[in-house]
Formats: sequence, C-alpha cells, structure tokens
Amino acid sequence: MRSKHQVIFNGDWGAMFWAPNLWQPEGGPYSARALHSFVELLAENQVDTYAISPNTQLAWYPSKVVPTALDDYTRGDKRWARWFRSCPDETNIAMMDRYLDLLEAGVDWMAETIVACKQRQVTPWASVRMNDPHGYLEKWVDNPINCPLFKDPDNRLRGTPLRPGRHADVLWVGLNFERQAVRDYFLDMIRELVLDYDTEGLELDFLRTPAICEPNASQQTIDTITEWIGEIRALTRRKAEQTGRPFPMGLRIPAAFGALRSIGLDVAAIADAGLIDFVSPSNYMQTAWDLPLDQLRQQLGPDIAIYGNVEFALNGVSAYSKQADSTQLRCPFVVTEALLGATAGQRALGADGIELYNYYAADEDNADIRICTRQNMKADYTAIQKIGDLESLRGQPKQYAFTTMLAPVWNPPFDTPDSLPDILEPDWRRAYRLPMCAEPADAALELVIQIVLDRRDDLPELAVSFNDSWPTRDAQATDELLFPQLDHAFHVPEYTAFNYRFDVSEIREGWNEISVYNGSHEVATAQSRAKHSVTIRSIELAIKETTP
Repeated sequence: MRSKHQVIFNGDWGAMFWAPNLWQPEGGPYSARALHSFVELLAENQVDTYAISPNTQLAWYPSKVVPTALDDYTRGDKRWARWFRSCPDETNIAMMDRYLDLLEAGVDWMAETIVACKQRQVTPWASVRMNDPHGYLEKWVDNPINCPLFKDPDNRLRGTPLRPGRHADVLWVGLNFERQAVRDYFLDMIRELVLDYDTEGLELDFLRTPAICEPNASQQTIDTITEWIGEIRALTRRKAEQTGRPFPMGLRIPAAFGALRSIGLDVAAIADAGLIDFVSPSNYMQTAWDLPLDQLRQQLGPDIAIYGNVEFALNGVSAYSKQADSTQLRCPFVVTEALLGATAGQRALGADGIELYNYYAADEDNADIRICTRQNMKADYTAIQKIGDLESLRGQPKQYAFTTMLAPVWNPPFDTPDSLPDILEPDWRRAYRLPMCAEPADAALELVIQIVLDRRDDLPELAVSFNDSWPTRDAQATDELLFPQLDHAFHVPEYTAFNYRFDVSEIREGWNEISVYNGSHEVATAQSRAKHSVTIRSIELAIKETTP
C-alpha cells in the first residue's frame, strides 16, 4: 500500500465544479467531459490516488440512501444563493446548476469520476468529511446545505470554545457523533460509497472539522466511537473480499491525539485494534511544517502508513504587491518552491506519501474576481510531478517555513504548537527546529535563512546559527520574500527581513535547528528590555542557486 499511494490529491465536492472554464472551456451544459478533463490533468502530473470527497452534511452525489444537495433543487433556486457566503449569489447558483446539468443528463458524477480515474491508472478513494463546516459556518441552521438531522438541537454540538475566555465557536457547532442517529446517518453514506461504488479506498476526514463529541468524553463514549469505526472497517473488509484486492482505510486527523481522544476519537486504540491502515495528519488550514511524523511513527508502530500533508496556506505571513498595494495569503500550490520544501521535510521524516489538500482552491472561478482559464490559472499542477519521491526533490529550489499563529484559521488545541511569532529580549537566544532534506554536495546551491521582524527604525543586530554553527551577524536587509507569489513579491509594509547565508552541506537529513540571538545588551530595566526586544514574525528558509 505504501509504495502505491505516493501522491494523494484530495478534492472535495466542488473541486470539479467551481471553475468550468478550466474543465469545459467550450461551454455548454456541464458534462462528463469536464470530469474527465480534471482527472486527466491529475494523471498527467503523476497523481496516483484521487481521494474524492463527495459530501458535506449532505451527499453531493446522487445518493440513494441519504439526502442530497439536489433533492429539492430547481434551476436558479434562490434559496441556494447564499449557501456559501464567500461567493457571490450568481456563482453559488451557477455551481448548483452544473450539478443539475449532469443529473438531468443521467450522469452520476461520483461514478463517472471513478471511471475516469480507472481509465488513467489513478486509484479512486472516497474521502468522507465527517463534520464539514460549510453550511453551519454560515450561522444559518436552515441553510439548504445542512442535513435534516442538524435542525434538531439534540444532534448538534454546543461549539465549546477552544481557547479560555472565547465565545462559543460556530466552526465547532457540528453534528454530535454521540447520537446514534448521527452515526447511523454517516454509516449509511459510507456503506454506499464503499459497497455500491467502485472505490478502492476510504479516508475518514476528521480534520474537516475536528468536531466529533463534546470535549472530555467519557470512556463509554470513546468506546462507542471506536466500535463504530469497527463497523466501518467491516465494510471495507467486505469490499476487499468481494474484489480480491486490498481496500485501505484510514483517518485524516490533527496530530494532537490527546485532544482527539478528549472528543471521542482514540487513535491509538483504533490503530491497536487493527481498524486502520493509514493516518494522514495535518493542521486545519495551514501547512504543518514542523509536525513530528517520526514521533507519530513511534506511537503508531511500523504497520500504519503515515502520509504528510500540504495545505492551501503556506503560513500566516502574507505576500504584498507594491504596485497594486494589495496583500495575498501565500499558497504552496502557487509558490511551488514551498510545495517542494514542505514535501521534502515530511519525506525526510519518513512520510509514506503526500496528500495535497485544497489544491484546486487556487483556481476557483469567482465571478467577482476573475474568470479562470488555463492561461491564468494560479495553481501550478506541473509541480506535482516533482514530489513523488525524496530523491527527486534533492537539488531542487525549495522554501521551508514555520507554522504561525497568523494563519486565517488557527485552531488550538488541534493544530501543531506554533513557535512563532516570538519575542526576543536583549541577550536572549531562541532555537527553532524544522525537518529538511539533505542536498547534493556538488550542487551550486546555498541556504538562505530569512528572519522576518516587525519593522522599526532602531532594530538591534541579530545573529543566526544553523545546526550549532558559529553565530553570524552577516545579514542583508530586505523587504522581498524569498520566493514571490506571482506579482506579490514583498513582505507587508509593517514587516522587514534579514537574510543570512549558509552552505547547503550544513543541512542534515531530518531535523535541523535555527538559533536566533538578540545582540542587544540593554537589560538593566524592564523599559530598556522592552525597547530593545524584537518580534519575530516568521523564519523562512530557501534553497536557491548560489549568489555570485
């Protein structure tokens, strides 16, 4: 299983429907051609597994056992104009009409996508989102995207705040899996996707969203969820017996196993019981640069495959365009040096494969912003060809970074503990650990470490050490990002940065350490310590061609 699934592309219910100009540029009613065009692009760029996510609370495929998004939909139905608040009314309705085009033509898009995968030697998995936030994220219980069960308050979680003193969080007001009706509902959907469709694997996505049971679940509740996972495992074993080939099943989850257990999902017990073949750990929205996959391997043992993840957000530090005076969230699927860096670090820690999450989101065809075509699509799918194995990543330009608190969706206690931002007082040193891959000794490459700080006129001098090297104060001040995001090449005006250069031969395979020193010695009073402190917003690293 591990060697077969090296590049897993996770596409949700809207992946092939948001941008019709990409997948069916000739126009006309949406057809199976669009689905095949999308899968063809994946196959061309060496995706070997397509994890198709066909549900929110509702099924978006033509299910025969659970309610679907199209059950009561008629073309142009205004009830659906605001179901997804980040898109204009006309975009939401047009997307729904594309599903209807296929339904009226007798095309089951889930089944047809599986056919497209098999024709191109791409393995089709079902990735079931266990508590997708679209719909209740809109703070609208009657949003048509929500299933009938959600209308009953007894079936809903309370939205327990994740941080002390915070109000109840609508993001966590999901379905409550302590309820038998909720578990039965999802079991029916999963049974259909496993047994009635020609899928070849199952991923239970508890990361979108990690809301299962109320926090501090009892042992009885935890055991109930484990037994329910066992019922799902029985379905996959039945499918494997029917087809005569393995049917892998696993969990897409946060790496915070303790927090997961508190809300009912005991990953260790599930693994020990032989109920899963893999885990795919990550953060909620931003790439988990320093997630300790090697430690998870020690916890789970050698028989569970562990997949690294690259998310839509690089971290919380934005890109800025001076000409347009605009900022953008940075995306590794656009800044593909970051895609290579994130993949290299995870493979260096022993990842059995890489899952790409929300890759297509950079191509959304939003009528208020742009019409996306192949000529102006933002996500670079060709970069996927470079991430299939560790050796092919060596010698390639890369960007590494750290997960920060600055991301648009920051979800402790589930996201990995963040090192940044950090405050460094005079005479202080801080060390930060990051996985990287070793580079060829004969490559004409250098390592650039960029320290991103809050801008001010009287910044103290900093020194940087890499893997216990002698600290260097030799730095170049800059406002430029290590790698641009298209025409957004700078840090935001309130930040500045300093670049420190090192030899790539100093990079270790696996964990590396960056130490930052505040060179000020003004420590006599609290006021002087505060005045001469610095705020580190990010630490970013580049593998680049050697500067002459």
